[in-house]
Amino acid sequence: MIEFEHMKLETKREFIRKFVYTSAEAITFLEITRPRLSQMIRDGKLYPIKKSGSTSLFLLDDLLKKKAELVKFRRKYRPWE
Repeated sequence: MIEFEHMKLETKREFIRKFVYTSAEAITFLEITRPRLSQMIRDGKLYPIKKSGSTSLFLLDDLLKKKAELVKFRRKYRPWE
């Protein structure tokens, strides 16, 4: 975290633009519904890095791992898709 404090402001902004997703962006990325996202957060299957009202922020790395897991389960339990 100390390294982040010493980064230039533009570098921080670029990092956030590339690697931090809002709830709406996460829903689109994971191809799920808003209630499903809420359920995943409640069940501890997905952790927001920050929550403010109805908007949560997620790291791209966490979303990539969850996406791979969802794809695996969709193939297993919905092979017709």
